[in-house]
Amino acid sequence: MQLSDVQHLATLARLDISEDEQKALLGDLTAILGYIEQINTADISLDINMNPEQRNVVREDVVTNTPGSHTDVLMKEVPSSVDGFVKVKKIL
Repeated sequence: MQLSDVQHLATLARLDISEDEQKALLGDLTAILGYIEQINTADISLDINMNPEQRNVVREDVVTNTPGSHTDVLMKEVPSSVDGFVKVKKIL
């Protein structure tokens, strides 16, 4: 990354920054991009022989209720309803 890149980014963001701020941003952006490069080179290959205690355990996503099973109970609690919908005051 070069100073011209920082100036271009500032123009795109419609920021008016001084030359000292541009130099400081150049250092910050270079450090950030260096950190991203470290992340990109990290070994993230899957280890099949991983200890099972170190893996995430998730349950199956199973629906435990039937649609509408609680609707009657909830609709009894609303002050006013029409054709299975909650009726509310008109707000402008």
